[in-house]
Amino acid sequence: MPSMSERSDAAAVWHYDGASGLRREPLLVADGSGFELVEGDRREGPYAFADLIAQAAPGDPQFGLRGRPGWRIGFGEGVPAALADRLPGARRYGGWIDRIGLWPAAGAFALLSALVLFLLATTPAMLVRVIPRSAEARIGDLMVGDFGGRICSTDEGDAAVAALKARMGPPAMLADVRVVDIPMVNAITLPGGHVLIFRGLLDQAASPDEVAGVLAHELGHVEHRHVLQALFRQLGLSVVLGGLDGNVGGYTNVLLSASYSRSDEAQADGYAIDALDSARISPMGVAGFFDRLSKVEVKAKGAAALMGYLASHPMSSERKARFAAGAKGSYSPALDAAQWEALREICGGRPAEDWKDAFAL
Repeated sequence: MPSMSERSDAAAVWHYDGASGLRREPLLVADGSGFELVEGDRREGPYAFADLIAQAAPGDPQFGLRGRPGWRIGFGEGVPAALADRLPGARRYGGWIDRIGLWPAAGAFALLSALVLFLLATTPAMLVRVIPRSAEARIGDLMVGDFGGRICSTDEGDAAVAALKARMGPPAMLADVRVVDIPMVNAITLPGGHVLIFRGLLDQAASPDEVAGVLAHELGHVEHRHVLQALFRQLGLSVVLGGLDGNVGGYTNVLLSASYSRSDEAQADGYAIDALDSARISPMGVAGFFDRLSKVEVKAKGAAALMGYLASHPMSSERKARFAAGAKGSYSPALDAAQWEALREICGGRPAEDWKDAFAL
């Protein structure tokens, strides 16, 4: 009977058990799908070949053991042919980058990164097409309710809001437009066609035409469902499809802090210009608004904040020029003097803070 050293299914190995830190040189003795490590009267195992993990390392073939950190064996004299087919495939040192080369690997990584960015940019727009507007409306209803007692209402003011919606046509009539008592120069869109005009905007606006232009811009976000896309980007599909799990206030804050892309803002501006033209409301009002805004953009928040604003908004000077270029023909005011005064007084007419939050438009 041949000795262990003469058996073709045995091989000399070096071994660390992962516990003692001692290097041993036992004999690996195979038995079917498993093996033992034998050193004199000392026997370890049995271990399964299937639990070995090939390690990427220069020199001798080395293997770790699943579930045993630090456990290693290496074949200093090479792997016998009888054992080669039982061991996991050796991993080349350096992996796939060495196999294809550094520059091809860098190119593949750049292509993959571009694909990921493309999917992040386009997936929300594609997903909103399969979300029923009824589901979007339910989310918006919850968010509007989160504003609670801040919603302003008077008989004359509500009539002015209705008159403004009537001037803007069917898309505005289908929207839920409200004024909220928040001293910010802003207006926002919530899911499901809800548009909130902040009191600060009414206090700072020089004419009802300015408010009509801002409202038309927000209706552009409604029409193109930009707000739902922003929710996808910020919160993910699971929240939109699974509901708001009671944390309505937290999700409303996330939406308020979310920004549209520059293309979304430009698309909403284009919608607003067309809507004002159809309503025969002059776009020069909102052009004047952006003219004033362009003069305080840097002063209001500083250069660092402005860089964040520019990432998602066209420059106010550019928006002013675009709205001004849309002026043609004759127009009538969006509201008469009495309606405009009633709208400005809908929250009691208290003065708003300065333009510090104007960038949110």
